[in-house]
Amino acid sequence: MSAPTKHRNAEEIGRTALGPRPFPELGEQRAAADLDTVDTTLANGLRVIAVRRSSVPLVEVRMRIPFGDPASSSTGSTHTARAELLASTVLTGTATRSRVDVDTELALVGGELDAAVDPERLSFSGNALVAGLDTVLDVLRDALTGATYSNEEVERERSRLIERIRLARSQPSVIAREALQHHLYGDHPYAKEMPEADEVLSVTRDDVLALHAAAVLPRGAVLVLVGDVAPDAAVRAVENALGGWTAEGTAVTLSPLPVVRGGDVLLVHRPGAVQSQIRLAARALVRTDERYPALQLANLVYGGFFSSRLVENIREDKGYTYHARSYPEFTPGGAALLVDADTASEVTASALLETRYELARMALSPPSEAEVGNACRYAVGSLLTATSSQGGLASFLVNLAGLGLGVDWFLGHPGRLAAVTVEQVAEVALEFFAPSAFTGVLVGDADKLTPRLRALGGVALP
Repeated sequence: MSAPTKHRNAEEIGRTALGPRPFPELGEQRAAADLDTVDTTLANGLRVIAVRRSSVPLVEVRMRIPFGDPASSSTGSTHTARAELLASTVLTGTATRSRVDVDTELALVGGELDAAVDPERLSFSGNALVAGLDTVLDVLRDALTGATYSNEEVERERSRLIERIRLARSQPSVIAREALQHHLYGDHPYAKEMPEADEVLSVTRDDVLALHAAAVLPRGAVLVLVGDVAPDAAVRAVENALGGWTAEGTAVTLSPLPVVRGGDVLLVHRPGAVQSQIRLAARALVRTDERYPALQLANLVYGGFFSSRLVENIREDKGYTYHARSYPEFTPGGAALLVDADTASEVTASALLETRYELARMALSPPSEAEVGNACRYAVGSLLTATSSQGGLASFLVNLAGLGLGVDWFLGHPGRLAAVTVEQVAEVALEFFAPSAFTGVLVGDADKLTPRLRALGGVALP
């Protein structure tokens, strides 16, 4: 009988007789070369960005329409409910196409088209074989100019939406997100990401039709095309399909949010919870700020990727959480720096203490040259990986366009990251990562958490 095969573990594989096996050098990270692109605005006010990327014979389509409430400016309106129902039904039929017709025509060209909405925008995303671009654009035109919102479709989607809302509101992550948004932004419309079920129940077909007429507007919207197409030809195809989409007025953008200011963390009672959600937030920088690349790298060092200080501390070293991260969120007129961690109730106070400790360490023990170098390589590599596909690039560019940026910003960002110095990272770390700059919410069972959180301090208890 042969001896059983002995498998080496990771530590054994990583070592030699002379010591730890050295890691190979990373390959050169090559930023995207100049792209063949057109960025123009049609006569109806629609901005069109077309980019040629010939990796596969497909074309990706992304549209972003600013979608603030044209009639109100607070969370008290039913705009969110009407907007969600509109996004659920806008592609379910027009005067000339049924839901089946829409799906069939797109399938025949290897395509798809979907709609979604959030407090800032109504979005359309889809793709097709290059030969099917005209079909996708015509279906999009038909929905933008002639969606009928039949009573049958509205009622069907209303029931589904109510069920999804009720399910979502039972999730701890959703509870924490809603509590954080309200804590940071009060009754600003941006804070209301999900309607109440009874609000959806009250929305009628006439409400949806009225919202479409008032808010689905070309002026202020942007359409991005990325694929194996000549940009000039793609723009002509868009103009032929959507040039007749006209309306008075401009799509409604949300007003700027209040600046996030530091303060106590608010404890939100969730009876019986065995796990807590820690959500912290502070002021950050917009992408156009010259210090943004330094802040991006500082965030990565703190908690923005797996090798960060926060993850090493509360996940790898102490085992307080399986998931911890920090990341920027770009909001109307500004930006916020967010920190997320989910922990067991018995270690919640300790996890919050260590999270604050790492914030203070960022400010007082700034990142080393090695930490900044690793963060820079990760930032550039993840950007290039995320935009290496046609769909990834299209999604990235439409989000940039919502911030008033374009292809030039994307092409120049790897160079801006590479030019950041350790001193610049230290400067932004001192300004933006001080624990006193942060506020937030903590969702959990207050009966279990209060004694330790009271001892820790900096937490507003119920």
